[in-house]
Amino acid sequence: MDACNQPAPVITLRGVSKWYGDFQVLRDLDLDVYQGERVILCGPSGSGKSTTIRLLNRLEEHEKGEIVVNGITLDGELRNIERIRADVGMVFQHFNLFPHLTVLENCTLAPMRVKGLDEGEAARRAMQFLERVRIAQLADKYPGQLSGGQKQRVAIARALCMQPRIMLFDEPTSALDPEMVKEVLDTMVELARDGMTMICVTHEMGFAREVGDRVVFMDGGSIVESDTPERFFSAPRSGRAQAFLGQILG
Repeated sequence: MDACNQPAPVITLRGVSKWYGDFQVLRDLDLDVYQGERVILCGPSGSGKSTTIRLLNRLEEHEKGEIVVNGITLDGELRNIERIRADVGMVFQHFNLFPHLTVLENCTLAPMRVKGLDEGEAARRAMQFLERVRIAQLADKYPGQLSGGQKQRVAIARALCMQPRIMLFDEPTSALDPEMVKEVLDTMVELARDGMTMICVTHEMGFAREVGDRVVFMDGGSIVESDTPERFFSAPRSGRAQAFLGQILG
Protein backbone atom coordinates (compact mmCIF):
# COMPACT_ATOMS: atom_id res chain seq x y z
CA MET A 1 0.00 0.00 0.00
CA ASP A 2 1.49 3.35 -0.94
CA ALA A 3 1.72 6.25 1.47
CA CYS A 4 -1.15 8.13 -0.16
CA ASN A 5 -3.55 5.24 0.51
CA GLN A 6 -2.24 4.37 3.97
CA PRO A 7 -5.10 4.68 6.49
CA ALA A 8 -4.62 6.80 9.56
CA PRO A 9 -3.55 4.76 12.59
CA VAL A 10 -6.05 4.37 15.44
CA ILE A 11 -3.19 4.62 17.94
CA THR A 12 -0.05 6.72 17.57
CA LEU A 13 2.82 7.16 20.00
CA ARG A 14 5.52 9.67 19.12
CA GLY A 15 8.60 10.18 21.28
CA VAL A 16 6.80 8.88 24.37
CA SER A 17 8.87 8.68 27.55
CA LYS A 18 7.99 8.04 31.18
CA TRP A 19 9.84 8.08 34.48
CA TYR A 20 9.18 6.63 37.92
CA GLY A 21 11.12 9.13 39.98
CA ASP A 22 14.66 9.08 38.58
CA PHE A 23 14.14 5.78 36.74
CA GLN A 24 13.20 6.09 33.07
CA VAL A 25 10.80 3.24 32.32
CA LEU A 26 10.00 4.23 28.69
CA ARG A 27 12.41 5.80 26.22
CA ASP A 28 11.17 7.73 23.17
CA LEU A 29 8.62 5.19 21.95
CA ASP A 30 7.30 5.51 18.40
CA LEU A 31 4.45 3.17 17.47
CA ASP A 32 1.46 3.13 15.10
CA VAL A 33 -1.41 0.64 15.37
CA TYR A 34 -4.02 0.36 12.62
CA GLN A 35 -7.70 -0.59 12.65
CA GLY A 36 -8.14 -4.35 13.00
CA GLU A 37 -4.46 -4.95 13.70
CA ARG A 38 -3.37 -7.35 16.44
CA VAL A 39 -0.11 -6.22 18.02
CA ILE A 40 1.77 -8.38 20.50
CA LEU A 41 4.08 -6.66 22.99
CA CYS A 42 6.73 -9.02 24.33
CA GLY A 43 10.04 -8.77 26.11
CA PRO A 44 11.67 -9.50 29.46
CA SER A 45 10.09 -8.44 32.75
CA GLY A 46 10.57 -4.75 33.45
CA SER A 47 10.93 -3.79 29.79
CA GLY A 48 7.98 -1.36 29.88
CA LYS A 49 5.30 -3.43 28.11
CA SER A 50 2.53 -3.07 30.69
CA THR A 51 3.34 0.58 31.28
CA THR A 52 3.00 1.21 27.55
CA ILE A 53 -0.55 -0.09 27.29
CA ARG A 54 -1.55 1.54 30.58
CA LEU A 55 -0.65 4.88 29.02
CA LEU A 56 -3.21 4.33 26.27
CA ASN A 57 -6.22 4.85 28.54
CA ARG A 58 -4.47 7.14 31.02
CA LEU A 59 -4.06 4.65 33.84
CA GLU A 60 -0.51 6.00 33.75
CA GLU A 61 0.63 9.44 32.57
CA HIS A 62 3.50 10.04 30.16
CA GLU A 63 5.88 12.92 30.79
CA LYS A 64 7.15 13.41 27.26
CA GLY A 65 5.88 12.87 23.72
CA GLU A 66 2.42 12.55 22.18
CA ILE A 67 -0.24 9.85 22.30
CA VAL A 68 -3.23 9.96 19.94
CA VAL A 69 -6.07 7.41 20.18
CA ASN A 70 -8.90 7.46 17.63
CA GLY A 71 -7.89 10.97 16.61
CA ILE A 72 -7.99 12.28 20.20
CA THR A 73 -4.80 13.56 21.78
CA LEU A 74 -4.35 12.04 25.22
CA ASP A 75 -3.42 14.90 27.50
CA GLY A 76 -4.60 16.09 30.90
CA GLU A 77 -8.00 17.16 29.53
CA LEU A 78 -10.60 15.12 31.43
CA ARG A 79 -13.05 15.17 28.52
CA ASN A 80 -10.46 13.60 26.21
CA ILE A 81 -9.59 10.92 28.76
CA GLU A 82 -13.27 9.98 29.15
CA ARG A 83 -13.80 9.83 25.38
CA ILE A 84 -10.81 7.56 24.93
CA ARG A 85 -11.78 5.27 27.82
CA ALA A 86 -15.21 4.83 26.26
CA ASP A 87 -13.52 3.45 23.13
CA VAL A 88 -10.74 1.41 24.75
CA GLY A 89 -11.43 -1.75 26.73
CA MET A 90 -8.83 -3.22 29.06
CA VAL A 91 -8.39 -6.69 30.54
CA PHE A 92 -5.98 -6.98 33.44
CA GLN A 93 -3.79 -9.75 34.79
CA HIS A 94 -5.82 -10.04 38.02
CA PHE A 95 -9.37 -9.63 36.64
CA ASN A 96 -10.35 -6.56 38.74
CA LEU A 97 -13.94 -7.74 39.14
CA PHE A 98 -16.11 -6.31 41.91
CA PRO A 99 -16.45 -9.20 44.40
CA HIS A 100 -19.75 -7.95 45.87
CA LEU A 101 -21.48 -7.84 42.46
CA THR A 102 -22.74 -10.76 40.40
CA VAL A 103 -21.26 -11.53 37.00
CA LEU A 104 -24.20 -9.78 35.35
CA GLU A 105 -23.90 -6.74 37.62
CA ASN A 106 -20.17 -6.49 36.91
CA CYS A 107 -21.01 -6.33 33.21
CA THR A 108 -23.90 -3.85 33.42
CA LEU A 109 -22.37 -1.29 35.79
CA ALA A 110 -20.25 0.71 33.33
CA PRO A 111 -22.74 0.70 30.42
CA MET A 112 -25.39 2.12 32.78
CA ARG A 113 -23.15 4.71 34.47
CA VAL A 114 -20.97 5.74 31.54
CA LYS A 115 -23.09 5.05 28.45
CA GLY A 116 -26.43 5.87 30.08
CA LEU A 117 -28.13 2.56 29.21
CA ASP A 118 -31.19 1.59 31.20
CA GLU A 119 -31.01 -1.56 33.28
CA GLY A 120 -32.90 -3.73 30.80
CA GLU A 121 -30.80 -2.74 27.79
CA ALA A 122 -27.57 -3.09 29.79
CA ALA A 123 -28.61 -6.59 30.91
CA ARG A 124 -29.48 -7.64 27.34
CA ARG A 125 -26.11 -6.42 26.11
CA ALA A 126 -24.31 -8.14 28.99
CA MET A 127 -26.01 -11.46 28.30
CA GLN A 128 -25.09 -11.16 24.63
CA PHE A 129 -21.39 -10.87 25.47
CA LEU A 130 -21.49 -13.44 28.27
CA GLU A 131 -22.97 -15.81 25.69
CA ARG A 132 -20.18 -14.88 23.30
CA VAL A 133 -17.51 -15.91 25.83
CA ARG A 134 -19.59 -18.99 26.73
CA ILE A 135 -20.38 -18.26 30.37
CA ALA A 136 -23.95 -16.92 30.21
CA GLN A 137 -24.99 -19.66 32.63
CA LEU A 138 -22.86 -17.98 35.32
CA ALA A 139 -24.61 -14.60 35.15
CA ASP A 140 -26.01 -14.85 38.69
CA LYS A 141 -22.80 -16.12 40.29
CA TYR A 142 -20.33 -14.01 42.25
CA PRO A 143 -16.63 -13.79 41.31
CA GLY A 144 -15.66 -15.83 44.37
CA GLN A 145 -17.63 -18.76 42.96
CA LEU A 146 -15.71 -18.81 39.66
CA SER A 147 -12.46 -20.35 38.46
CA GLY A 148 -9.65 -18.09 37.32
CA GLY A 149 -10.39 -18.78 33.67
CA GLN A 150 -14.07 -17.99 34.17
CA LYS A 151 -13.20 -14.73 35.95
CA GLN A 152 -10.99 -13.65 33.07
CA ARG A 153 -13.72 -14.42 30.54
CA VAL A 154 -16.11 -12.30 32.63
CA ALA A 155 -13.52 -9.51 32.52
CA ILE A 156 -13.39 -9.79 28.72
CA ALA A 157 -17.19 -9.74 28.47
CA ARG A 158 -17.34 -6.74 30.80
CA ALA A 159 -14.93 -4.82 28.57
CA LEU A 160 -16.90 -5.78 25.44
CA CYS A 161 -20.12 -4.47 26.99
CA MET A 162 -18.75 -0.96 26.47
CA GLN A 163 -18.49 -1.79 22.74
CA PRO A 164 -14.87 -0.63 22.48
CA ARG A 165 -13.05 -0.10 19.21
CA ILE A 166 -9.76 -1.20 20.77
CA MET A 167 -8.97 -3.89 23.35
CA LEU A 168 -5.87 -3.88 25.56
CA PHE A 169 -4.76 -7.07 27.31
CA ASP A 170 -2.14 -6.92 30.06
CA GLU A 171 -0.79 -10.45 30.53
CA PRO A 172 -4.33 -11.87 30.75
CA THR A 173 -3.21 -15.47 31.35
CA SER A 174 -0.22 -15.02 33.66
CA ALA A 175 -2.26 -15.38 36.87
CA LEU A 176 -4.06 -18.52 35.65
CA ASP A 177 -3.36 -22.18 36.28
CA PRO A 178 -2.08 -23.90 33.11
CA GLU A 179 -5.32 -25.78 32.49
CA MET A 180 -7.26 -22.50 32.43
CA VAL A 181 -5.02 -20.66 29.98
CA LYS A 182 -6.48 -22.24 26.84
CA GLU A 183 -10.07 -21.19 27.54
CA VAL A 184 -9.02 -17.54 27.82
CA LEU A 185 -6.73 -17.67 24.77
CA ASP A 186 -9.52 -19.30 22.73
CA THR A 187 -11.80 -16.37 23.60
CA MET A 188 -9.11 -13.90 22.52
CA VAL A 189 -8.56 -15.79 19.26
CA GLU A 190 -12.26 -15.44 18.47
CA LEU A 191 -12.10 -11.69 19.14
CA ALA A 192 -9.14 -11.39 16.80
CA ARG A 193 -10.98 -13.27 14.06
CA ASP A 194 -13.87 -10.84 14.41
CA GLY A 195 -11.51 -7.99 13.51
CA MET A 196 -11.05 -6.34 16.90
CA THR A 197 -8.04 -4.03 17.17
CA MET A 198 -5.95 -5.58 19.93
CA ILE A 199 -2.73 -4.82 21.78
CA CYS A 200 -1.68 -7.68 24.00
CA VAL A 201 1.17 -8.02 26.48
CA THR A 202 1.82 -11.76 26.75
CA HIS A 203 4.43 -14.46 27.14
CA GLU A 204 2.17 -16.91 25.27
CA MET A 205 4.26 -17.19 22.12
CA GLY A 206 1.96 -19.75 20.51
CA PHE A 207 -0.86 -17.21 20.75
CA ALA A 208 1.44 -14.54 19.32
CA ARG A 209 2.21 -16.74 16.31
CA GLU A 210 -1.44 -17.60 15.69
CA VAL A 211 -3.10 -14.23 16.23
CA GLY A 212 -0.52 -11.47 15.92
CA ASP A 213 -0.14 -9.35 12.83
CA ARG A 214 2.95 -7.82 14.38
CA VAL A 215 5.27 -8.57 17.28
CA VAL A 216 6.86 -5.60 19.04
CA PHE A 217 9.84 -6.62 21.15
CA MET A 218 10.72 -4.27 24.02
CA ASP A 219 13.74 -4.20 26.30
CA GLY A 220 15.00 -1.55 28.69
CA GLY A 221 12.02 0.72 28.01
CA SER A 222 12.67 0.85 24.25
CA ILE A 223 11.19 -0.81 21.18
CA VAL A 224 14.09 -2.93 19.95
CA GLU A 225 12.39 -4.45 16.91
CA SER A 226 8.98 -4.81 15.29
CA ASP A 227 8.17 -7.48 12.70
CA THR A 228 5.68 -10.08 11.56
CA PRO A 229 5.45 -13.15 13.81
CA GLU A 230 6.93 -15.31 11.05
CA ARG A 231 10.05 -13.18 10.73
CA PHE A 232 10.39 -12.38 14.43
CA PHE A 233 10.29 -16.01 15.56
CA SER A 234 12.36 -17.43 12.70
CA ALA A 235 15.01 -14.70 12.36
CA PRO A 236 15.06 -12.06 15.13
CA ARG A 237 17.45 -9.30 14.15
CA SER A 238 18.73 -8.14 17.54
CA GLY A 239 20.87 -10.06 19.98
CA ARG A 240 18.49 -9.11 22.79
CA ALA A 241 15.50 -10.63 20.96
CA GLN A 242 17.51 -13.76 20.17
CA ALA A 243 18.42 -14.15 23.84
CA PHE A 244 14.81 -13.57 24.95
CA LEU A 245 13.42 -16.17 22.54
CA GLY A 246 16.14 -18.61 23.53
CA GLN A 247 15.02 -18.33 27.15
CA ILE A 248 11.26 -18.36 26.62
CA LEU A 249 11.14 -21.02 23.90
CA GLY A 250 13.95 -23.13 25.30
